[in-house]
Amino acid sequence: MRSRVTLVLAVVAVLLGGGLLVPAAYARLAGDDAASGGSGGGSVAAPAPIPPLPPTLAAGPVSVDFKGEFFSWALMDRETGEISGSKNLASTSSTESMIKAWFAADYLREREGISVERKNQIITAIRDSNDDAANALYNAVGRAATIKRMVSTCELTDTKPGNVPGYVGWWSFTRMSPRDAVRLGDCIADGTAAGPKWTKILLNEMSKVRGSTADKDQKARSGGGRWGIIDGLPQSILSQGPVHMKNGWTPLSYDGNWHVNCLAVTDKWSLAVMLRYPQKSGLDYGAQTCASVASQLVTPQPGAALKVPQQPTGKL
Repeated sequence: MRSRVTLVLAVVAVLLGGGLLVPAAYARLAGDDAASGGSGGGSVAAPAPIPPLPPTLAAGPVSVDFKGEFFSWALMDRETGEISGSKNLASTSSTESMIKAWFAADYLREREGISVERKNQIITAIRDSNDDAANALYNAVGRAATIKRMVSTCELTDTKPGNVPGYVGWWSFTRMSPRDAVRLGDCIADGTAAGPKWTKILLNEMSKVRGSTADKDQKARSGGGRWGIIDGLPQSILSQGPVHMKNGWTPLSYDGNWHVNCLAVTDKWSLAVMLRYPQKSGLDYGAQTCASVASQLVTPQPGAALKVPQQPTGKL
């Protein structure tokens, strides 16, 4: 009899002990114990808010009321290599002065050092779009041979020598598409074009392009080229780092058009806009068109608010 009583008491003790242990263990898991103050309910910390991504340029629709013969643009995401743009992004136009950045890169790539004269030619060819300096570099890199090297080095698919009667062999009439122009920008920015020793120096010159579209900045053999894409970028992008650029622009008598090209590249993207339109519209028209394309590709758009879904208020 005593053994049975002892057994029953043991079972009751186990049950009572388990009944006491389980709530205690649960309380510790929930944080509801004496050490935490026993508030009667646990709490979970809210996750830290994710900061918004900095503004950039990204593929998107572009609408321009363009009045002219040729309008085309392309944008490369330099992190993925993806190229987007207008439906005719593979169509070509003359490069004009946009190609001068390549002459400088091609000259620098295999050199250990350069003379003061060459350095000044590179500076003025890029910053002031000086034709005489560009011609000197073009001659130094083998004239037509440099165009072939540009195509092979930067893996261009649409670029060809110019074939306008009376202008065959002129570097400014090299035919290039916006798709190839953004590849050229990427080729310069990633160091392929000028090589590791000179790339930062060349990009620095491309960030120091100067002069406006005003008559006072436009000369017979040089001209102000700091306009276009850069004017369409908000301060939130400009503050992230330098924008490297080289535009090309010439009013040509053989077709009566302005040939205007805008090229800009950063560490995130490369953008090109290429245009041909009547000379009566003026250089400002081309510059403003380039700026408009850039501004429409900014993401998020300036002033765009983050929309937070609202909880439904109706009865279930």
